Order: sequence, then structure tokens, then C-alpha cells
Amino acid sequence: MTRDPAALRLVNGVLWPGFTGRTVPDWLARALDRGLAGVVYFGHNIDEADAHQPARLSAAIRGIRPNALIGIDEEGGTVTRLEALRGSRFASHAQLGRLDDLGATRRTGRMIGAQAATAGATVVLAPVADVNTNPANPVIGVRSFGADTALVSRHVAAMVHGLADAGIAACVKHFPGHGDTHTDSHLALPRLNLSWAEVQRDHLPPFVAAVEAGVRAVMTAHIVLPHFGELPATLNPRVLGLLREVGFEGAIVTDALDMAAIRSTFGAGPGAVRALLAGADLLCIGNPSNLGPNQGRTTDQQDYLAVRDALLAALDDGTITVAALEAAGARNAELARPGPGPGSDSDSDTADAPATAELTTAALAAQDANSRRIVRAAIEVRGELAPLPRALTVIDVRDRPNFAEGPRPDVFCTELASAFDLTRVVTGSAPGAATDTALTVPASSALVVLADRLAVPGPQRDAVYALAALRPDLVTVNSGLAAPAGGTALIDCLGASAVTARVVRDLLVGVSA
Repeated sequence: MTRDPAALRLVNGVLWPGFTGRTVPDWLARALDRGLAGVVYFGHNIDEADAHQPARLSAAIRGIRPNALIGIDEEGGTVTRLEALRGSRFASHAQLGRLDDLGATRRTGRMIGAQAATAGATVVLAPVADVNTNPANPVIGVRSFGADTALVSRHVAAMVHGLADAGIAACVKHFPGHGDTHTDSHLALPRLNLSWAEVQRDHLPPFVAAVEAGVRAVMTAHIVLPHFGELPATLNPRVLGLLREVGFEGAIVTDALDMAAIRSTFGAGPGAVRALLAGADLLCIGNPSNLGPNQGRTTDQQDYLAVRDALLAALDDGTITVAALEAAGARNAELARPGPGPGSDSDSDTADAPATAELTTAALAAQDANSRRIVRAAIEVRGELAPLPRALTVIDVRDRPNFAEGPRPDVFCTELASAFDLTRVVTGSAPGAATDTALTVPASSALVVLADRLAVPGPQRDAVYALAALRPDLVTVNSGLAAPAGGTALIDCLGASAVTARVVRDLLVGVSA
């Protein structure tokens, strides 16, 4: 296999790996010096106790490769990397969609962009353009602006503009739409069992809106669309070609190649070759801390080398060409160039979220106040919140967080513990577990249940209804998609961010005895 320096630089120019640790490992430094496109940050790369650490890490990377692309998942709501341990300070897409205030969405995009820019990132892997038409979707849910195509389209465009206002390139995801899937692509390969006419009508318009808004990158979905054959979209030239047909000229970015939808079907290395042949430009290798089903532990360097060496071998045998690598690398280099910054049509309200290299205490306070207003306006309370005693028991029946969310901080209990004498019990949704626990809670203690999958029938809804039958004073805090109250007071949150938890605490404190 060739180790020609020019060939190595060509291949490295289309690779976007993750890495472990909070400093630049030796293998990554060598790869950056040899033309690596950049890196993607995950929560384990961030020291939240040191506000300056992400910027130092970014500076170290750019000290080796000045135009390195640094990407990060910062969607607001449940998905954050910069605040993975304490929870995001920003509203979720679903909260913004319920509010349906395009100015608020643009401001939120600009605030997220300002935070990412402070960390040294240049690309934010957002907004989510998936139209969540399946309420049982295991991986999108409140990450989407909603189930209405027109609503999602206008908020996707607003978020793209907001990120650009902060000088950040948006990477809209997951093309051509992950909103009607029944399988998490981190765990298996989903099929989108819709006609092509349905996909065109319901799922493509938000991506077209993003292109019209000037989005600079689009992330692919690891999903099969039967109309285009059995290859997942990431590896399917007919699907990726649709992006060029609607006028998109930017970088096509793969979702992580270490996800089971690719790794367990084609393999990350062969999948990378197929993705490049299909028209992808930037190959996201993945999160080395995530172990999917039946996945043996590998190092960050091994993950990178598996993909790099597969591409080098494909270049050697003529499967991929120098011209293809040069074209993809050129689009990635264009993505690395600074964006245009604030547009002339930026709304005046955006001024309260300055995009600066260093967010001041005043700027952070303005962000927090802005987010609080947005989240409070989006949260719905159904039923009557009765006065609560000081003693409070919280029963948590939520599912484990999915791979997209990453480790989930206990934001609700953290906030509630600051206002109540709190007892927390995690039961999950196993039949009878929650009610058995509730029977041990004294009548003098208020009872709150945390849930996140009440929009569809299932074990969580059964558990909440059973708890309500035992305790009519039950308060349900639902961080998932909107759901029926089930006979109890219900706080419908549409997200599990830190700011959401603070608003929930204030609602409960506001009626406490």
C-alpha cells in the first residue's frame, strides 16, 4: 500500500475523526501535520470545570493545522457536548418549534454559535432538519422542530441563519430525513418505508430550505430508501446526487461511520470508500467512546487508521481517483474558510447574544435569560399543580439515553434538590417497579415522576397511569414528545436541558406550600 506523502494528504483531507482525551494525542498531531481535515469534539474532550480548556485544545490543533475543521454536536436541548455534564443552557428544537417564533430560533442559533466559537469550533452539527412524523422514533423525537414539514423548514432556515450570524457553519442533518424511522441507526440499519412521493412531500423540503438559506454542509443519514435500492443514503450516489440537483454546492458530510448501520453491514473502512464514491466529501469516523452492539473496543487511532488505510488501498487499486479526492478536499477546504458572519437581515433582537472570542459574564447572563424566556413560553402545564410540601420523592421511569444524546446529566433532580428535600428513585419502566416504589412513599411527601416516552402506548405510559391511580396528586414531568396527562398534573417540557430543569423547578416552587 502506498505511503506517498501526497496520497496521504489527499486521503487525510477527507477524514474527520474523533479522539479521546482533552489534549492532542501524538497520532492526531501527526495526522493533522499530514493534511487531516480536522476533528469532531465529543463530551469526553471537554473539561467543563475549566472554561478555557476547549479554546486551548482548539488552539493546539490549529497550531499544527491552521485551517482545521473543528466540529461539534450542539443542538440545544438534550444534545450538547460543551455542557454534557451539566446540561445545555439552550432550548430544544421541539421547544422552538412549539413556540414557532423565528426570531427566537435565530437568536438561539446565534447563541449556540457564539458558544461554539468561544470553544474554537467552526462547524456545528445542527440544525436537525428531520420531520419527526413518527412519534415512536427512537432517536429523533424532541431533537426535531416538529412533525409539520412547513414549520420544520422555516425553523431550519432560521437556525442556519443564526449560526451564520455567529460566524459558524451549520451542518444540517440527517439527509434525506430520519424522522419516520423506527430504528436507531446507531444500533442497526433503518428502512424508511415510505413512497418516494411521501419523502419528497414530507421530508425533503427542510433540506431544500437549508440550501436556500445558504447552509454550507449537509450530513447524511444511514437509512435505506427502497425507491433508490438497498444501499443506505450515505453510500448511495442516487440519494446524495439529489443534494446537487437542488443546488447544494457545499460539503456533504457522512454521519459517523462507526455507527452500527454502517459498521455492522459494510464496515467502517469499506463504508468510507463507498461513501466517497457516492459523493460524500467529509467522512466522519465517529465517537471512540461509544461502543455499539457487538462492537469490540478499539482505540481512536485504530478507528482512524481503519478508514484511512481502506481509502489508501482504494486509491492504490484505482477504485477511487485522485480527482475525486481533490474535489472532496476542495469542498472541505472551502468549509474551513470563515463564513460571511451576520447577514444584513439579522433581526435586532440578535444583539443580546454577541459572537465574540470570549463570552463575558454579562453575555452569558443575557443568553441564560433569553433561553429561560423561550423555554418558559414553550413549556405547557396541563391539569392543576397543587401546593407541594417540602419533602419530594422523584421516581424516574425514563429510558436510558441514546447514543446521540450521550451521557445524560440528572438536570431535573439537580435543580429540584436545590428547592426540596429530595429523594430520587430510578425504577425504569419495568412493570410494577414504579408502583412498588410509590407504595413506600409516605403521604407527607409529594411525588413527581420523570418520563420521556409518553407520546406512544408502552411501558412508560403504563407506569405513569398506574402511579396516577395510586397517587392522584402525582406530578408528571415529561421531557419527551407531547403526551396526554393521564389524569395527573403534567408539565410537558419537550426537552431535558439545564434551562428546562430550572423552569420546571420554578414552576413547582411557585406552587409550593
